[in-house]
Amino acid sequence: MNDESIRALIGQFEEPNLRQSLAEARAVRDCRRAGDALQLSLRLGIPTGGYADELAPALERHLAAHGVALRVALQLDSDIASHAVQRGLTPLPGIRNVVAVSSGKGGVGKSTVAVNLALALAAQGARVGMLDADIYGPSQPIMLGLQGERPTSRDGKRLVPLAAHGVVAMSIGFLVDVEQPMVWRGPMVTSALNQLLADTDWGELDYLIVDMPPGTGDIQLTLSQRVPLSGALIVTTPQDIALADARKGLKMFEKVNVPVLGIVENMSVHVCSHCGHAEHIFGVGGGARMALQYDVQMLGALPLDARIREDADGGHPTVVAEPASARAAAYFALARRTAGELARRARDRSAAFPKIVVEDT
Repeated sequence: MNDESIRALIGQFEEPNLRQSLAEARAVRDCRRAGDALQLSLRLGIPTGGYADELAPALERHLAAHGVALRVALQLDSDIASHAVQRGLTPLPGIRNVVAVSSGKGGVGKSTVAVNLALALAAQGARVGMLDADIYGPSQPIMLGLQGERPTSRDGKRLVPLAAHGVVAMSIGFLVDVEQPMVWRGPMVTSALNQLLADTDWGELDYLIVDMPPGTGDIQLTLSQRVPLSGALIVTTPQDIALADARKGLKMFEKVNVPVLGIVENMSVHVCSHCGHAEHIFGVGGGARMALQYDVQMLGALPLDARIREDADGGHPTVVAEPASARAAAYFALARRTAGELARRARDRSAAFPKIVVEDT
């Protein structure tokens, strides 16, 4: 096969995170044969750090299935685009994508998922921020190892976010005493969150992950209407009672025209640390059934493991504490799939608005 035929064959490869072919994604920058190797340059709309080691063998298998035996020398670049937000809202300056991590109820591990998602995106080369929007129960200061730290201000107007493990973060927990309860009504909470979002000097970010408060009440609905979101993730456990509340969360985002990027099933399976026995404590396949029912993606099934809790409580979540572990691999895969769902969406904001054309008659 000549170089043009090989390039066409490479273009047919379906990138699993983007869920489209490399040709559809316009990802192929250079493709040429050099002896028994294929020099291939791709540009993907997701963070690509560490991904070449996984993608190159998959491309080699794709070529081999079509009778082409070549070693792929792969160069990966990342091109993370800005995506449209709800109509009537203005994107935040310098922030390309704001992604909400939500749950219909508490206790499903939403904050643990959010922090590991943010850290996995950062570890793969993205510029990432974390906004802890749970005013009543902020947990990100503990999980990021920043408890007791206080943000500063360069100009007396905007706060400089704290940094840990390659991400910048802001939380009401940085501004109040750790034992002080936030005895606030809904309007006070939404006002405080708006200030944390707008009065923080986030800098240039590819992704701002928002750890939403659990539930689907007035506060959550107001935040979903006021925060310019590119998409949302719904975190649930497999059990029916959690799925019932997760469905409410999904419907809430639909009502305010925020695209749901997919479902994350947390605590999917428990593997005994002593004998290796796997047990589905909270049921099997609930997240996948919900994703199928509402025609959204199943982004990941994450394990129930005491070490994940221990890592987060210690201020070094699993992605940074044990990046080579199978537990961390699940979060890295979740991060790529989440970024891929965003990358598939239209980049042209103008397409979301009507155009009026006046023609001469």
